[in-house]
Amino acid sequence: VIISDIDGTITKSDALGHILPQFGKDWTHKGIAKLYHKIHQNGYKFLYCSARAIGMAAITKGYLQWVNDQGIVLPKGPVLLAPSSLFSALHREVIEKKPEVFKVACLSDIRDLFNTHRQPFYAAFGNRTNDAYAYKQVGVSEARIFTVNPKGELIQEMAKGNKSTYSHLSELVEHFFPVRSAESNAPSVLVCPEFSSFSYWKEPLPELDMTTLL
Repeated sequence: VIISDIDGTITKSDALGHILPQFGKDWTHKGIAKLYHKIHQNGYKFLYCSARAIGMAAITKGYLQWVNDQGIVLPKGPVLLAPSSLFSALHREVIEKKPEVFKVACLSDIRDLFNTHRQPFYAAFGNRTNDAYAYKQVGVSEARIFTVNPKGELIQEMAKGNKSTYSHLSELVEHFFPVRSAESNAPSVLVCPEFSSFSYWKEPLPELDMTTLL
């Protein structure tokens, strides 16, 4: 699963990311749709997590579906929003700048839905140190945490001195996001053998009378 923030990560800034798309203004970072599309083609699923208020669910989903870069759109995926009012969500993200409070709790709940022996989150994209902190808290490797600034410069958390862009990372997608085979995507029956087809559907063995065998 790839985690992606929305405001400041897909859009170019937090506050204007709420407003300008409503007037038809394309305020999307260049190259992000193509990058996400390539990652998705390699077998990864996307989860969009934002501190936006849940009342903006329809607007947010509409925006994600509206993003279009020369015919390439963002991958489909669940959109997780904060269960709070619009003003409290804006205050928390734009004024307090503490969106990680919601994100840590939300992503932790999602992680706990998976087997404890497997890490569901492969990589994450954000635009603040708060986002990077939240992603670390749920087990995402620093090597696969990326933050972007308003200039469109993409920074890898493990190597903060190196700046890239969404377009450049798109050219290296096979290195950072190698193709996942069908076998690697399938759940391993060895993790929970009691739920394998063999254990669950097998017919019980007939009872044998040992005296008849003597």
